[in-house]
Formats: sequence, structure tokens, C-alpha cells
Amino acid sequence: MNSSHRTWAEPWKIKMVEPIRMTTQAEREAAIAKAGYNTFLLEADDVYIDLLTDSGTSAMSDQQWSALMLGDESYAGSKSFYKLVEAVRDVYGYEELIPTHQGRGAEHILSQTLISEGDVVPGNMYFTTTRFHQEMAGGKFVDVILDEAHDPHSLHPFKGNIDMAKLRAVVDQHGAERVPYVSFETNVNMAGGQPVSLANMKEVYEYCSPLGILVMLDATRAAENAYFIQQREFGYHDQPLAQILREMTSYSDGATVSSKKDNLVNIGGFLAVRDPELARRARSMLVAFEGLHTYGGMSGRDMEALAAGIREMVQTDDHIRSRVGQVEYIGDALIKAGIPVIRPVGGHGVFLDAGTILDHVPQDQFPAQALAAAIYVDSGVRGMERGVVSAGRDPQTGENRHPNLELVRLTIPRRVYTQSHMDVTAESVIRVYEKRESISGLRFTYEPDTLRFFQARFEPVT
Repeated sequence: MNSSHRTWAEPWKIKMVEPIRMTTQAEREAAIAKAGYNTFLLEADDVYIDLLTDSGTSAMSDQQWSALMLGDESYAGSKSFYKLVEAVRDVYGYEELIPTHQGRGAEHILSQTLISEGDVVPGNMYFTTTRFHQEMAGGKFVDVILDEAHDPHSLHPFKGNIDMAKLRAVVDQHGAERVPYVSFETNVNMAGGQPVSLANMKEVYEYCSPLGILVMLDATRAAENAYFIQQREFGYHDQPLAQILREMTSYSDGATVSSKKDNLVNIGGFLAVRDPELARRARSMLVAFEGLHTYGGMSGRDMEALAAGIREMVQTDDHIRSRVGQVEYIGDALIKAGIPVIRPVGGHGVFLDAGTILDHVPQDQFPAQALAAAIYVDSGVRGMERGVVSAGRDPQTGENRHPNLELVRLTIPRRVYTQSHMDVTAESVIRVYEKRESISGLRFTYEPDTLRFFQARFEPVT
């Protein structure tokens, strides 16, 4: 038998289980109505397979659970903090660490430290909380991602890349002095989990550095991005992921990380930089908003588990290969069934092209929100909207932003579900697709002022 066609299995075995309950369709219909057709407002007990997010939903390893017992809860100078500093230096290569309670804490500290009123921040597609913090600090986000990233049918292997012509145009228009940094996300979430290439990262860094423009990564899913570089970029197929990750971060001045993803913990994050002066300024903000500079919103045991998770993430390539493999498994099943999804399939989830699936629903009636609700009613599988609701309103005009991509994200937690759970999910999406004409749009019954996708409520348009 050709070894390339042999069945693979997860590189872990189950040591503890948590019961989950399948509800009836009547129960699910009542639950989604009570939640205002927003899957974020569902109670977890009413969810069968939870694919809302991969943020903080991973299963920790026996080594991480063991590390919890070593937590030093000293308020200042915790031993656990210094273990975390060492792990970040060894794996990511950054000398200065500013710990935060999670990724958006790091985004807030970075934005408040670097952005002044009227600054412009170019980036490879917005992320909701990132753009919010940049705007709150007085900046304006400008999208400089490749055009292919907005095309769900494009098979470009690195749809997360920055378009250098777009980046140069922003700098030429506003001047390098008004561009504090480039916000460079790895495995771009809103594009469908699409990676960036090392060649592009190097080109961006070599362009920005002489101009005094910092390159700040969102390295939340950088290890998964490293996997795609290994698989798709010439010259890297035989390199271990740990080595590729270190080269990625070498083309940057720092990074924000939500450790609830790649780093395999349920809470925590950090800002890491090279410049000691920037670190000093960031720590001043940290003390005011998060906690002392040696814990930053995390307990000692959280930092111990995080330090262990960072090392475990790249200890072997098997973990990332299995993690992305599970995403590709469900993606391939849906593609074979003719379901429109973002291609190539991304690293942390499968993104359904809700705009195409519900092409009879106008974008201002929130087709992705309606599709996510319909999938939940069918099977108890919880996904989430990534479209016009997540894009929010333009702060100048007050009108809905209309992104080219109107998506439902089915995000796979790490080391949590089996292939059978993926089969159940695929079957549900296929059933909903077959009756898609019966799905109507939604309208707001409550719309928050900011980050509305978290707490908005809807009702069907009849």
C-alpha cells in the first residue's frame, strides 16, 4: 500500500470525557428564538457540537494540567512569569514580554501605545477587535490584502499576503510618519483562515524597516500558518515547523498573541516586542489596564499552562498536521457535496459561502447570520457569522459595511472532537443546503453600538 494513502489518526488518546446532549428540533427552535437568532447568545447546554470558535476551547494535555500545580501565585515576580518569558523567547524569538488576560488585551495595549489621533494602520484584512482598538485609539485601518482574499473561488495558496502596491500607496498618500505600524495577521481569520507566505513577510519587513514603520504580527495562529508554508512554499517542505515559525517572527518587530488558539490554553495572551523602550511604554499601560507586569491578568497557574502549551505547540509537527488535517477533512466532505466554501480550506475552520448559499437573501438581511441559525436548528451544531454583522457600521456614515465575503465559520477546537463529530457536522450543512430556499433573512431587534455580533438580537423577516 502507498503510505500516502494510509488512514491517519489523531496524535493523542482520550483520558477524560465530558458528556454532551443531543436536543430535539423543537428544543433547538425555542433556544434560537430565545437567543434572538444569535448563536453567541445560546446557552452552551443547548449546543451539541460547538464550533463557534477555537478561542479558549482547546483540550489541554496531561503535561499542561500537571503544570497548573506548579503555579506561583506571587503578586510580583512570579516564577511562572519567568518560565513564560523563556518559552516565548525560545519559540517566538522575542526578548520582551507583556502578558495580558487574552489577545484583545494585547491589542488594546499595542494600539494605545503606538497609535496617535489621525494615524493610519495598513493591514491584511480587518479583524473585529483589532480594528476596534485601532479606531478607539484614533487610528484608521486600511485594508491592503491581496484582491484574491476577497474572492471565495480563488485558489491562491497565500491569500493572506499583503499587496505591496497597496501598501506603498498608503504610505505615499499619508507619509511614513503617520503609519505607526503595519498590522500583519498570520492565517487571516476573516479571509477564511488564509496563510501568508514567508517571501511576502520578508518583503513587507524589508520595505517598512528603512522607513521607520514597525511590522507587528497578529501571531495568534502563526504555527498553523507555518504548516501551510511547509506544505506550499518552495524550499520549506523539509523544515520543521518550529524553525519556520522562528523565521516568520524574524520579519517583525513584535506580535500580539491570543494564546487561546495556537498555544492550547483556555485563557491568556501576550504582547511581545524586541525594543526595550517600546516594552517599557507598554508595561506602563499594562499596569493601568491589566495587572502588574509579571502577571498581566493571568494567574500563576495560567502562565505555567501557557508556557507548557507554547512548547508543546511545536514540539513535533504531528500536532499541527493533525489539527489542520481535521479542518481539511470536513472541508473536503463539503466540497465533494457541492457546498460553496472558501477555498483553499483554511487552518482553523471551514468557512461557508453564505452569500452564495442564500443568494435570495439580501446582505442587509444578514444571510450568514440566518444560515448559522438554520444549521443550529437542524443539528445543534453551533457556528458563527462572519459577514455584514461582524463588519459593523462605518463610523462616518453610520451605514452597514458590506464586506465581499459573507461567511459562516465552523471553527474546529483543538483536540476536542472526533472525526464522527465532523461527519455529523458535514451532514447537517448538506441537509440545510438542500432546503436553503426556505431560509429567510433577519432584521435587528437590538443592535449594540460596538462589536455588535457578540450581543445583537434578530428576528426573521417575513
